[in-house]
Amino acid sequence: MKKHLLLLLFCCWAAIVGAQTTPGAAQQQPIVIINATIHVGNGQVIENGFIHFDKGKIVATGVQANYQAVPGAKVIDAKSKHVYPGFITANTIVGLTEVDAIRPTRDFNEVGDLNPNVRAIVAYNTESKIIPTLRFNGILLAQTTPQGGRIPGMSSVVQLDAWNWEDAAYKTDDAIHLNWPPMYRRTGWWAEPGPVEQNKEYDGNVDKLRDYFKEAQAYAKLDKPAVTNLKFEAMRGLFNKSRKLMVHVDGSREILHAINFKKEFGIELVIVGGSDSWMVTEQLKQNNVPVILGNVHALPGAPEDDIDLPYKLPYLLQKEGVLVGLSIGGSWEQRNLPFHAGTAATYGLTKEEALSAITLNIAQILGIDAQTGSLEVGKDANLFISLGDALDMRTNQLEVAFIQGREIDLSDHQQELYDKFKTKYSGQ
Repeated sequence: MKKHLLLLLFCCWAAIVGAQTTPGAAQQQPIVIINATIHVGNGQVIENGFIHFDKGKIVATGVQANYQAVPGAKVIDAKSKHVYPGFITANTIVGLTEVDAIRPTRDFNEVGDLNPNVRAIVAYNTESKIIPTLRFNGILLAQTTPQGGRIPGMSSVVQLDAWNWEDAAYKTDDAIHLNWPPMYRRTGWWAEPGPVEQNKEYDGNVDKLRDYFKEAQAYAKLDKPAVTNLKFEAMRGLFNKSRKLMVHVDGSREILHAINFKKEFGIELVIVGGSDSWMVTEQLKQNNVPVILGNVHALPGAPEDDIDLPYKLPYLLQKEGVLVGLSIGGSWEQRNLPFHAGTAATYGLTKEEALSAITLNIAQILGIDAQTGSLEVGKDANLFISLGDALDMRTNQLEVAFIQGREIDLSDHQQELYDKFKTKYSGQ
């Protein structure tokens, strides 16, 4: 009975969402966008500028006065419009889940507590109906990330217009993720939280992690181990710095302990979440540890915190010289990433600094800034044209978007429903 009900749910859901869009074809001719306001992504804005890209790469950009006609090029006049680098969302389960209430569509965690060898990329579903909703708002790349357990596995960066996971792969196995044990726990339940109590198992949990890393480090020093250990093979990238360790942690003391972990094992560290990171900015800067913040549209974690703290947290880190990026987590929520950046821009950051937090800064943290993150010569043509400010939900209206020079489909089922019922209720 349960199986029949599940099948019925899937059939109904498939009928509702409709067909998947076809990935864009490779760029066939040079494309030049002229008369545009170009937001480079590195803080620079080119008023009345042009950008020329060919074979998926940016060839030239500058002010309109310096533009010279390109033979055989397709010219797009973007007067009074804005050109942005494609937004990048990190720490997401997009492509790893579809319907949160249906377990067979959730593929973001694995059995067990220590799974550094689990690769999110091979589970990535390019047919996900969530993906078009991201592209619709200018999000063109994502870091698809496993969850669950102490070490859930390895994330990968994907571009959001592909036939399969192999085509989608932009940077595979970029980082291993670690859920740092909490030092304190709040008792009670969600509606009536009780007092905060110290986690008596904290020291033991950290010691177990240290022992595990010591074993992995010793294994990594062996050129030809007698017995191959897949978990330790995955950890090898941490010690030769070809792979980063992304630690999901919020508390200031736990962040300091994670920094000590970085120094002890000589690894590249990224803090993910970091709601209390504003308390330890000096240590973060001194140790060159970037932070990918979580949901900006949130309440503060402690009753004594400023009610605006989550909104201005990006600014508090930025002004102290900490490299900061923005993320949301989850799947369906990802479409709102640019508007979280817009909120940060009203609480201390400039608009271009907020833009960098979801473009170039994230690209630097993920190690893909040589390929994307800003509209500079030699980088991939991952960009879009918006009719207005793309960090404002009222004016984020994409006209056209490109991933590696390929024009992509910006339609999605929700927009189709909007157009359908707008006609019905407008009386037309």
